[in-house]
Amino acid sequence: MDLHEALYTTRAMRRVRPHPVPEEAVRRMLDAAIRSPSGGNAQSWRFIAVTEPELKQRLGELYWETWEIIQTTVYPGRCERADAEGDEQAWRVLRSAEWLARHFAEVPLWIFAFSRNDPTGASIFPAVWSLMLAGRAQGLGTTFTTILGEWKQAEVAEVLRVPKDRGWVNNAAVSVGYPKGRWAVAPRRPAHEVAFAERWDEPVSWRADGPLWTYPEP
Repeated sequence: MDLHEALYTTRAMRRVRPHPVPEEAVRRMLDAAIRSPSGGNAQSWRFIAVTEPELKQRLGELYWETWEIIQTTVYPGRCERADAEGDEQAWRVLRSAEWLARHFAEVPLWIFAFSRNDPTGASIFPAVWSLMLAGRAQGLGTTFTTILGEWKQAEVAEVLRVPKDRGWVNNAAVSVGYPKGRWAVAPRRPAHEVAFAERWDEPVSWRADGPLWTYPEP
C-alpha cells in the first residue's frame, strides 16, 4: 500500500465485522509497532492481544461502565452543540462510539497497550499509531480509545493479570476488525487554518484548501 494512502485513510473504524483477524495480521501489526521510536531506546512497552470471548465480555462490561461515565461528564456539551449547530457529522461520531460501547465483546480483536516510565506517552503512542497503520495496510479497521485506562486502570489490570507494583500503565486499547464501512479520506479543517508560522496567530504562507492526497484515478 502507498504510504500516503495509509496516512490519509487510517481513521477510526468502530463498526467492524465479527470475522476473526488472522494471526499473521496480528503478528505484522505488533512487529510494526515495536519498530517505532522509543525514548532512550528503552522499549518499555507491552501489548496484549485479546480474542477470548470471556475476557472480551468482562472488559466490555468495564467499557460500558466508562461509557456511562462519559455520558454525564464529557458528552453532554458535545450533544448540545451538535443539536444547536445541526452537526450531523458529530452525531455520526457519537452514534459510532456508542455502537462500539454496546458491541465491545463482538469486536474480534482488541490490543491493549501498556507502558512504564513513559508519563507523556512519547514512546507508546507512536507505537500504537504504527500498529494501526499496519492494520490499515492489511485492510483492517482500528479505533484508538483510552477510556478504560482513564477510569478502569486497576480493573483492566486485574482482568488481564498485569503484574502489580511494577509500574505498568494501560495507555490505550485498540479495536481491530474488518470494517463495515468504506475507506475514505477523513474530512478535516484545512491545515492552514490550524497551523501558524513562527509564532501563535501568525499565518502560514501557504494554503491547503483540500486534502493534498486523493485516490489516484483508475
